[in-house]
Formats: sequence, structure tokens, C-alpha cells
Amino acid sequence: MSRVALVTGGTRGIGAAISVALKEAGYKVGANYGGNDEAAKSFSEASGIPSFKWDVGDFEACKDGVAQVEAELGPIEILVNNAGITRDGTLHRMSEENWHSVIRTNLDSLFNMTRHVIEGMRGRGFGRIISISSINGQKGQFGQANYAAAKAGCIGFTKTVAQENANKGITANVVAPGYIGTEMVRAVPEEVLNSKILPLIPVGRLGEPEEIARCVVFLAGDESGYVTGSTLSINGGQYMA
Repeated sequence: MSRVALVTGGTRGIGAAISVALKEAGYKVGANYGGNDEAAKSFSEASGIPSFKWDVGDFEACKDGVAQVEAELGPIEILVNNAGITRDGTLHRMSEENWHSVIRTNLDSLFNMTRHVIEGMRGRGFGRIISISSINGQKGQFGQANYAAAKAGCIGFTKTVAQENANKGITANVVAPGYIGTEMVRAVPEEVLNSKILPLIPVGRLGEPEEIARCVVFLAGDESGYVTGSTLSINGGQYMA
């Protein structure tokens, strides 16, 4: 029987690529999303992957969402914490609202989601928790104190989850992408891309969402059982931690 994987923020961008790659690898996949009903509908129709709407920043909504996914697909054995937002601005101008909204969606969600699947994973003796951080959580980024803090917190959270659950057959790992050719990044003016971004990437190009997805598929598999508490940096050599 196919293992069940749940991908938060799984209907667009990197999350959509992860959802599709996991399905192609033989998993039964559910894709969570937070707000764009039209995009989620289009994704599900094109991929055949069911989508489930709830706010990953809300603890009770995550509890109900996990219950719905498990009722429809079965026990969640692979959790991919991918959902994230940006609300950029320098610290001396950042609003309290923009700080808390990013921390809530990008960091609180890790606890909210993992807490509701971890006991089941421990009871079954198997689990894969894969969280998507960022190069900016490793090195910091001008104008992203909120985002960088959340993505750095992702790494610390994952190391702790890895230590606490290793003896139960559960691994926890981080994938930290650099600049990936998503819709958001490709919307950057070509002049800025060519003069400010690509020169900083030794391989000379943006990454592709599918390159992130392939790494997630590896970490989700049985063959990665000796990999836990690790951060896999996929950034074309831009930052070598």
C-alpha cells in the first residue's frame, strides 16, 4: 500500500513540484493550500492530487486538516512543511503585523503541523518530516529579518525533532533552496536578475522547482533512513555552509 505524503503549500511553485514528484514516485499525496482556490482547483485537475484548504498558522485548523487528510487518504507518514510567505522590509520600518504574520506562517506552522502527525508516526515506527528552509535562513538577508528568523528557526526545530524521534524510525531534515525559478522569482526584472542575482550564483543560473522536489523524494524514501538532522543546501554554490 502506498505511503501517504502531505505537502503544505503544495499547490503552487516549489510545493506543487514536490507534490507531483512524490506522486510520480508512488506516494499517495495530499496538497494543502491557504487561500488561492482557483490555483488549487487548477492544480488538482491537472495533477489528480487532492487539495485541502486550511491555515497552517492555526493550530486547531491544522488538527482538523490532518484529520481530514487521514480520513480520505490514510495515516500521514511523510510530512513536507513547505508553506511560506514573505512580508519584506528593513527592521526599522517593519510593522509588528508583518513580523508576526511571517513567523506564524513560516515557523509556527512547523509546530502546528508536526505536532499533529508525530504521535502517529511514533506509534507506527516510521516517519519522514522534511521542512523547506531557505538560503536566507542560513546567511540572513537584507530586508528579511522576519523571513530569515523563521527559516533559521526551521533548522533548529528540525535538529531537535530529529534527536527526539530517531529511535522511533522517524527522520527530520531540512532542504534549503537558493534562488529557484518560481513565478515569484521570474517576475524580477531581467536587468536585476542578470546584474544582481545571477552573478552571485557560481553555476550561473536559477534552480528549478523540480531540483528541489527530487531532493525531497530522496529524503522521503526508505533509503534515506540514516540521514536525519541534516540541512541539504541547494543553491548553485551561492552559499556554502
